[in-house]
Amino acid sequence: MPNTKGASPSPDRARPALTAVRGPALTFTGDPFQDGLERTMVYESDAIVAMADGRIAHFGPAEVVRPQLPRGTELDDYGSDSLILAGLVDCHVHYPQTQIIGARGRQLLDWLDRYTYAAEQRYADKTYAAEAARVYLRESLRNGITTAAVYATVHPQSVDAFFEQAEPLGVRMISGKVLMNRNAPTALLDTTQAGYDDSKALIGKWHGRGRLMYAITPRFAATSTPDQLEVCGALKAEFPDCFVQSHVSENRGEVAWVKELFPKRAGYLDVYAHHGLLGRRTIYGHGIHLTEEELQVAHETGTAIAHCPTSNLFLGSGSFHLGNAKKKARPVRVGLATDLGAGTSFSMLQTLNEAYKVAQTCGYSLAAGHAFYLATRGGAQALYLDDAIGSLAAGMEADLAVLDLKSTPIIAYRMKHTQDLDEALFIQMTLGDDRAVRATYVAGKCVYERPEQRFS
Repeated sequence: MPNTKGASPSPDRARPALTAVRGPALTFTGDPFQDGLERTMVYESDAIVAMADGRIAHFGPAEVVRPQLPRGTELDDYGSDSLILAGLVDCHVHYPQTQIIGARGRQLLDWLDRYTYAAEQRYADKTYAAEAARVYLRESLRNGITTAAVYATVHPQSVDAFFEQAEPLGVRMISGKVLMNRNAPTALLDTTQAGYDDSKALIGKWHGRGRLMYAITPRFAATSTPDQLEVCGALKAEFPDCFVQSHVSENRGEVAWVKELFPKRAGYLDVYAHHGLLGRRTIYGHGIHLTEEELQVAHETGTAIAHCPTSNLFLGSGSFHLGNAKKKARPVRVGLATDLGAGTSFSMLQTLNEAYKVAQTCGYSLAAGHAFYLATRGGAQALYLDDAIGSLAAGMEADLAVLDLKSTPIIAYRMKHTQDLDEALFIQMTLGDDRAVRATYVAGKCVYERPEQRFS
């Protein structure tokens, strides 16, 4: 039985230099879409993850690691009905849309006009933004998410509010000010120069501060003039270690609109390519309607796609063909994303559930092992952070999510009838939700522990 301290993110408390958790564990050493699950998936039925100074010091079978631990090492044993994973990675999410989750669906462009832009205007108030950031971060940790690529709004203070709430938690978070100088309400527009100046100041203030990282964030091609996209490219050239995040080919109407606005470009992705916005640490949400030629460009440049299944279904945007994106001939970096607030759940398990269904509509059966890869190492790879997060291995940053494999009565009953690990994982990703997350660790510290649950 692990130590339990309550349901809310817990304050820092004095800990020994080395702490450890024990239980079944799952991690990946490579990309199973390319090299197969047999060569890349590592499952230990009884493992110990030992942590010190924010990093994993030891990982492996308990019988091997336990003798290496100093006498008195604090060990939380979660038991055989648990599963220890690397912290989950959300590659595309809008924290200012937290208050409009579940707003009755229209398709993308109408939804933006009716709900999103109205909600985001309130983020001129930093106090309001800070409250939303606290809610967003709390819910992310409750769901085992320890890293995310997060959109703020056009207001610089919305970035400050987010990072000020994230910094004390020690999380590795990516965020940035939205740049948007046309085709949106006046209250949400910046100018090309102001967007550049504000972004550069925020980069100087926040990028690389602790575990925080900055993303240059044009909302999408239709809301930036060519000269604004040009300064986004200039920022990326000035600060190549920063991220770029935006949207691409989410909705057919959007794709047609971008073609009208940029008639000289070969396609939607080419708009970004023309302005120097492809490549390392660049991730675009959705990518549903990218052509084969565009996927080839994404592969060649190392540009990543954030797959947002709950959002795509909610807005009727279409079905992202994951199998095609990851095909061996020209694999594209793909991460998983909640895309709140058009996305409908903070739970990465529920996001995997919908990813499986979307894949089915495309004639592709997503295996559970591949799905858990997307939620951990795959997301880290999409963000070019797989050297730091996403895996359980000595030297990696000590972010963990601990799942309860019997988190609800029906899951507990269903688990009695599992035949193998693949089936057990599949049950978790189809039936599990936030209740399955038993604990979340950030940089080796337990920041969330679920209250004990008992079923008669």
